[in-house]
Amino acid sequence: MFRQFHIDFQPLSKNSPELPVVDLSRIYASPHTLGLILTYHVNYGLSARRTAALMQDVHGVAISHQTILNYENSVALLLKPYVDHYPYELSDQFCGDETYIRVNGKWHYLFFFFDAVKKIVLSYRVSPNRDTASAIQAINDVLLKMEEIPENLTFVVDGNPIYLLAQHFFAQNDISFDVKQVIGLTNEDPISTEYRPLKQIIERLNRTFKGNYRSTQGFGSDHGSVSFVTLFAAYFNFLRPHASLEGKVPVVNPKLSGLPTMPARWTKLIELAQRWIVEQRSA
Repeated sequence: MFRQFHIDFQPLSKNSPELPVVDLSRIYASPHTLGLILTYHVNYGLSARRTAALMQDVHGVAISHQTILNYENSVALLLKPYVDHYPYELSDQFCGDETYIRVNGKWHYLFFFFDAVKKIVLSYRVSPNRDTASAIQAINDVLLKMEEIPENLTFVVDGNPIYLLAQHFFAQNDISFDVKQVIGLTNEDPISTEYRPLKQIIERLNRTFKGNYRSTQGFGSDHGSVSFVTLFAAYFNFLRPHASLEGKVPVVNPKLSGLPTMPARWTKLIELAQRWIVEQRSA
């Protein structure tokens, strides 16, 4: 099968990370207050309005919901290059799926790709389209996080044909991997029977995200949706304990795990991201 792709995209193009210019010292909230806001808004999935009310009623901090959204955007801009370029230690089991989110009154698609063993979110792309280009970019996010592409690389996905088309696109660029498609809700074929457990793992990630996203009732802009999803990926990878990992977080960092509270961990994660950006600029 040959297909000509008209996509202006170069796979595995390891460009220098985009390093934001974000001065969090200009945020009027203290680091602890910022950590509290992120804990309520991201960890517990409270809307910006409910987070603002909680900060006022419980902590006596007067803050508007718009200011919380502004903080969200600033912190996400800072954390994104750190999350995307972190040297993750990966397994050999990867799965992907897409789910719906509401952006500016319209349905968009969130493409997750996930290390099913290490429980690490490797791609979290928001797109207005459920198309081949989006699938290609999401898979490319995963490939960029590998030191080298293994010979037996396999992605477990649903029956959407965009993933097979993405496979052909990469093959035309001399990048090979297998795609296993789990079809429907019942095991009607051998591949679905063998690989459904991995498909169920990515579906649980979708449900976890939806639990955090639901109270937002959608996003008012593309930028806002990307910011929230970025913060969710940072929380999931670095801060959220997993029962399947014996209560550990996917990416164990002693500088984070040794802190007693979640607001303190958010503050330290922001500090680590800032330090990483400074190091990249001076390299």
